[in-house]
Amino acid sequence: MLRKPLLSLLNNERFSFAEQRQTKNGSLLALSTRRDILTGHSMQYEELVNPRVLDQPTYNPGKPIEQVASDRGIDLQGIVKLASNENPFGPSPKALEAAIEALQAIRLYPEGSGIRLKEKIAGVRGLDSEEIVLGNGSNEIIELLGHAFLRPGDEVVCGSLSFVVYRLVALLFGASPVEVAMPDYRHDLDGMLEAITEKTRLVFVASPNNPTGVANSSEDLIRFAKRLPQHVIFGFDEAYSEYLDNPPDLLPLIREGRKIVCMRTFSKIYGLAGLRIGYGYGSPEVAALLHRVRQPFNANSVAQAAACAALEDRDHLTRCRLANQEGMRQWEVACANLGLPYVPSQANFILIKTGNGEGVFEALQDEGIIARSLGGSLEDYLRITIGTPEQNSLAIAKLAEVMKAEAN
Repeated sequence: MLRKPLLSLLNNERFSFAEQRQTKNGSLLALSTRRDILTGHSMQYEELVNPRVLDQPTYNPGKPIEQVASDRGIDLQGIVKLASNENPFGPSPKALEAAIEALQAIRLYPEGSGIRLKEKIAGVRGLDSEEIVLGNGSNEIIELLGHAFLRPGDEVVCGSLSFVVYRLVALLFGASPVEVAMPDYRHDLDGMLEAITEKTRLVFVASPNNPTGVANSSEDLIRFAKRLPQHVIFGFDEAYSEYLDNPPDLLPLIREGRKIVCMRTFSKIYGLAGLRIGYGYGSPEVAALLHRVRQPFNANSVAQAAACAALEDRDHLTRCRLANQEGMRQWEVACANLGLPYVPSQANFILIKTGNGEGVFEALQDEGIIARSLGGSLEDYLRITIGTPEQNSLAIAKLAEVMKAEAN
């Protein structure tokens, strides 16, 4: 059998890079390397990268305080950040003390299994340690679910106004996000059930939901979980559940054998956002699978120590919840006085309809107030974290000034 000389083959424009990628015998790298040597072609990273990466959206966390201060010419101490749903009162003093103590041993790797923290979580939440997986924030648990269960062509069902990371993780693993409308700012659970197909592998619900702040009832969530087909895993995001007086409890359904993975974080009411620590829990079987795909030492030692201490300080958690409720009322009264519609929230932030959300966002930054603009179908809204009473008063006064200027 006659074969074309290698150089002729490599220089044949019809033998495209895309066609090389499709060869089944691994010839892509060999052909590309030989072509580089023979023709002097320098391959670019875009030719080597997994094609999905080029289409992968990135998460925009917003500008840090230091950059806003520098860009606006404002003293750093004059900046009030109400953009990322952090606890304005900070962590428990006990958590800070534990973190400082843990710093003395940071030359050592963290305890890789997180035994002490998992035991602490288990004691507080009524779980077994083998049902728990620690994460670098609860975001990592979302990604671990993608690693473990998503393949190209699968579908992930989520709300249209839900946390963007659900969609980012779906796309990262070649799955298709299927968005279900949220006309009343909460998850349409019946609509989500109708959206499930044989391709659906994961369905995500957060309650309270970010960025709208609206929670579904415990009864509706339990009914939803019971109606899910066996081939679908329910990712229940409880990031803001500690702000609820009576959060839903899906653990009995997990113990019945329902395919549910719940996720919690220490970044919100516990005030440990800078340490990135969270956890997921489900059956021992699903926890074991998630352990297979997580990185070693994914939860650092300082975060583990601080989280253990934070769990012990129930008084601090209660004070923060009550203070958040007071702050929420402060904002609700202000919105009523300013004539601004808002979405009643059960989390630690409020979604306010300002009109021209991006413009109001920029004007507030000029005044040293960092809020969160959202874009898309929420382009007329701002999401504002509930701050301390003083922070709330200052932000409300500045918002009133900006809205007056917008009206003129």
